[in-house]
Parts: sequence; structure tokens; C-alpha cells
Amino acid sequence: MPETSPPVSMDFIRTIIAEDLKNNKNEGRVVTRFPPEPNGYLHIGHAKSICLNFGIALEHEGGTCHLRFDDTNPTKEETEYVESIMSDVRWLGFDWGEHLYYASDYFDQLYEYSVQLIKKDKAYVCDLNADEIREYRGTLTTPGKESPFRTRSVAENLDLFQRMRAGEFENGSRVLRAKIDMASPNLNMRDPVLYRILHMPHHRTGNKWCIYPMYDFTHCLSDSIEGITHSLCTLEFEDHRPLYDWVLDELDVDCHPQQIEFARLNLSYTVMSKRKLLELVAGGYVTGWDDPRMPTLSGLRRRGYTTEAIRDFCDRIGIAKRDSTVDLALLEYCIREDLNKRAPRVMAVLRPLRVVIDNYPEDRSEELDAVNNPEDSSMGTRKIPFSRVLYIEQDDFMEDPPKKFYRLAPGREVRLRYAYFIKCMDVVKDKETGQVIELHCTYDPDTRGGDAPDGRKVKATLHWVSADHAVEAEVRLYDHLFKTPDPDAGKEGMDFKTHLNPKSLEIISSAKLEPGLQGATPGSRYQFERLGYFCVDLKDSTKNRLVFNRTATLRDTWVKIAKSQG
Repeated sequence: MPETSPPVSMDFIRTIIAEDLKNNKNEGRVVTRFPPEPNGYLHIGHAKSICLNFGIALEHEGGTCHLRFDDTNPTKEETEYVESIMSDVRWLGFDWGEHLYYASDYFDQLYEYSVQLIKKDKAYVCDLNADEIREYRGTLTTPGKESPFRTRSVAENLDLFQRMRAGEFENGSRVLRAKIDMASPNLNMRDPVLYRILHMPHHRTGNKWCIYPMYDFTHCLSDSIEGITHSLCTLEFEDHRPLYDWVLDELDVDCHPQQIEFARLNLSYTVMSKRKLLELVAGGYVTGWDDPRMPTLSGLRRRGYTTEAIRDFCDRIGIAKRDSTVDLALLEYCIREDLNKRAPRVMAVLRPLRVVIDNYPEDRSEELDAVNNPEDSSMGTRKIPFSRVLYIEQDDFMEDPPKKFYRLAPGREVRLRYAYFIKCMDVVKDKETGQVIELHCTYDPDTRGGDAPDGRKVKATLHWVSADHAVEAEVRLYDHLFKTPDPDAGKEGMDFKTHLNPKSLEIISSAKLEPGLQGATPGSRYQFERLGYFCVDLKDSTKNRLVFNRTATLRDTWVKIAKSQG
């Protein structure tokens, strides 16, 4: 692990750990773990858990955090997911060092533990199928019924379990269940399944096994084997904690970790279920797990989010005991705050409108000084070319402007950023459509980079690009993936995909950019002045075809939200 991190604000989990250390519990050790199942890509909710588990380990001298893959279900797991998870954890700035583990590393030990439970008459082989087990389990208001196979002898259970391992039985024909209490008010304690038959090769163990342990059985014992001190889980595992403790108590293991639950991250305008995210990928609703509209870490990275912004977001939302939903605007605020300090400013015109400056010499061009980042003077200045023909945004001109529209209009004067005052003198339209296709303007040569000598003022400053020097690029404007804040809400049975935002992506094929962006490398981030923050796409952008993704607009809705809540 890296060096110990600086002190952080205390939350209820850190308070528990501090008390444990004070009482010398666990001999003063702090060992956490991050245990993802390799059945999909990590999302922003996992970032919260990663920052918590690795962060706590870093905060204590000698602390460690294990990366462990819960690879107990070969029907859903792939090596691709393992590699993507490791890449995401590293991208967030964390390192597990020598502590990389797989639940499949413990399959032999888990099998032996199961045999121990059978010998103690605490587990039995059950022939009920999945529907029958569900029916026998009962409900929250009615107790369950004992399986007719619950009274099998220890010898018969040992024989059947060994034959399950040997592959004698078909999928679903038998399971191994814990023998606990079918009348327990906690449904998880009503003889839960520990092992199921699954004739399926595993991505690491091959065809060695045809029975696989369930998560609840695997998780607690993996924690114990690795000497985890604090097993930090999200709230949906709170009702599973009695089973976690029961397994460890019945087996009398050397290490009994403490499970502590915290609220998971719910984020507006998205879904945080890997199953639903996979449904979006498999159905072609997005281009992949790393689609910049996805809440996956790979999608956010491709969109232009930084490690620092994600970690800042996780720090801001904190650790709580009760579930709540965080507004997506806070995440956007964090990336704006970060990129405002680090992203160089450039000018780009997304929807070009041609402007001809009639009194500027046709054979002339000049270089103007532009500030790279007003927040960081060390980033210096750059040269941008100015010439007779320019591009401005179509939205920056109106032929018949309403009140409070201060940008360019016939007879009106505006400032060009870093350049001159220009005045619109004539408008050229397409004869068939009537659309404005070109403006003819004049410029005042005495206003270069400043105010007019005679003191006259303008009310708007426009960004622009020299037509002769412009670089062409594709720009992808991303918006919320869903059109409603809570796509999981609504009428019972309603498909969450009905809330998908049809305007979540707009592709502009021929944007015009400053010449300095020629050859911009994938992952480079910029602020397009007046437009937002943009990133060179990590996959599709090439030297011959620049592709930019919009990371965030300049409009900050979180500030308004925070003020209204304050």
C-alpha cells in the first residue's frame, strides 16, 4: 500500500475502527477488502466503496486493503471484467500491492468447511427444486416449512454431497443447505442454500468443479481466511449479517471479521444496477460499458472525468447509515471545479456561421495572444490566428433579436474574444431555404485586444475561429442517459428503459477548432470557451479524425440546488 494518507473527517465507520484500535481489538490491525463480482464493469457507486475501503487502510499505519474477486458464478463472469476492474481501481489511484485474491482460490477450503458443517449436522443435501424451496421458505408474516430432506443422516448427506462434487447429478437437482431455523423472522436464516450444482467451466478453475458456493457462504469465509478485520458492506447486506456471523461461529474459525453496513450510492438520472446496465449494453441502447453516458468508471473516464473529481465527489457525499439519492449535479460540480483549474482554454465553434470582414485585407493574417487558463498563470499564453474570414456560432446571431439578446445582429457591434470589435453590415441567405449562411461585417482596427479608444462599449463577447486555419472535428454532446431523475420509479412493472433520454447524445460532425488542437492526444481535456469542458475521445479519435466528448456544460446547477437547500 502507498504511504499513510492525511487525516480525514470522521464518519460512523471510522469511529468504530478508532474505538477498536483504542481497545487493541484485532491486535491493532486494520485490514479491509473490496470484493467485486466480475460480472460487469464498475460504476460510480463502486467508487464510493473503493475510496472507503482503500482510504481507511491508507489512514492507518500498516493498514491493508485486499482486492478480491467474488468469482463464484461462472455463468456471468468473464476475464474481461476482471481486467477492467483492476484497471478502474488503479485509475482511482489505489494499489492492492500483493493482496490480490479470488474466491476461487478458496474452493477447496470452502468445500472442507461444508463437510465440517455436515458432520456437525448443521447442513444437509436437499432435493427440492428452486420453486419448492421458495414456497417452503414462507413469507415475512408466515413461518417456513421444513424440507422433507432435512432429517437425512449425516452419513447420507456426506455421501450425497461427495457425489454432487463428483458430477453425478444434474443442474438444479440438489443443493446443500444450512440447517438453521425455518421459523426465523429473518428469511435469510431459513435454511439458506450454501452450494448449488452448476456444470459450467470456470474462468480460472476450468472444469475442476461442478458445484459452486453461494455468495453468503463464500463471503464471510473468504474474509476470515484473509484475516479481514472490518468487512464493509452496503445496506442490502444488513439482513445477511446474522448468517455471516452464524457460519463463522459454527465453524469456530480463527478470525471473525466484523461486518459493518453503510448506505450505497444512488444517483439521479441513472441506474446503479449492473444487471440493468448490462441490459443497456446487450440491447444496444448504448455503445458499450464505456459509453460516456454510462455511470461506469470507464464511461466517466472516457467522457473526461478525472480521478480527482471522482474522489472529491466521494468525499463530499460521505458515509451514512441511511439510503438517499445524490443529485447528479453534485458530480458535475466536482468535475467543473477540477477542470476549471487544470483545463486549458481554447476556442471552438460547434455550429459554424461564416463571417467575412470586408475591410480586413484579403491577403493578411495575424497572431493574437490568448490566455491558456486565467485560473493558473503558469499555463501562460498561446498564439491564435486571425484573418478576413471567420466562423462564429449560429446561435450568436439573430436577424431580428428579442430584448436581452446582446449578441450579433444587423447594425450591432460586438467584441471578438482576444481580437477586435466587429459590426454586422449585411446578411446573406440561402435562396431556397432562407437560412442565413454568411454575414458581412466591418472591424475597428483600433480595438485589438481591448476597448475602443473613443470609449464606446459593447454588451457581448463572442468566441470565433479563423476559417483558413480551423481544424475540423467531430463533437459529441452528451446529456443525461435518462429523462427522469428516478428511472427506477413509476408504475409497477414499467420497464426502466422507457425513461431513456432520446436526446442523450447529439453528434456534430463538422465543428471548427483552433489550429493548436491539431493532433490533440486522446484523453486531453479542454474548456471550449463559452461552451463547456471537452475531452478527446479515448477510443475513436485519431490523428486524421479528431473526436471530442463533452464532459460537462459550463452551467452549474448544483450551486443553485445547494443554495435552495441551505
